[in-house]
Amino acid sequence: MGEGKDVASILKMVQEKLRAKGIHIDMTGDLEASTETDGPTRIKVVCVAPGLRDSVREMEKNPRDQVVMVRVDEKTSQALDAWVETGAVKSRSEAAALFIREGLKMRADELERLRDALRDVESAKERLRQKAQELFGDEAKAE
Repeated sequence: MGEGKDVASILKMVQEKLRAKGIHIDMTGDLEASTETDGPTRIKVVCVAPGLRDSVREMEKNPRDQVVMVRVDEKTSQALDAWVETGAVKSRSEAAALFIREGLKMRADELERLRDALRDVESAKERLRQKAQELFGDEAKAE
């Protein structure tokens, strides 16, 4: 029992220090029993970065009124469920919306480069249409 109490007090201290930094961990289960009978104590720690917490709060301010149907594999579904279980989000839908949003933020530079390339393509198409009209006149418009 002594070792389990030591582990529990250390974990409590770590939890308090993390909480002071804005990181909340949920320790569940009987630590004393698990340390003595099952070997090393296993604790699941979920850290929600301040930016992610801000994103959750930001999402709550704006209505999520656009529906996007998405199919995911079992592993992804389980991961979304795990986020719901932590209490960081309220539902699978909110978790999916959060991570889509975060993924888009992380890839914003790449997306902007793709948008630039699409603008270049549209500009080239417009120049092609203008050139065709110069060469063929009204015939180019009819097609």
